[in-house]
Amino acid sequence: MAAPGELVLRLSVPAQGPLRGVAIDIAGKVAESLGDKALAAHAVGAALERVASVVAPDGVDAEITFEFRQVEGELLIEARCGSRSSEVRCPLPA
Repeated sequence: MAAPGELVLRLSVPAQGPLRGVAIDIAGKVAESLGDKALAAHAVGAALERVASVVAPDGVDAEITFEFRQVEGELLIEARCGSRSSEVRCPLPA
């Protein structure tokens, strides 16, 4: 459970198809809301794609759950699909 005022956002999307792109858009918006407009669109979207490709390689017909958290000055993105999980951290401006 998150502490009051702490960001925790969970999103589940199909591993394949156009809705996966929604997760990239949301990741950018989360980073932007945490104060990093430059990082938001490019780096965070690429980071999300990296963890998604680890947990759901091409052709996997499943659901990916992403969890976004602000941890110690970073945006932590965790991805889970079935028994696989991966995470990436994106630094946020001080």
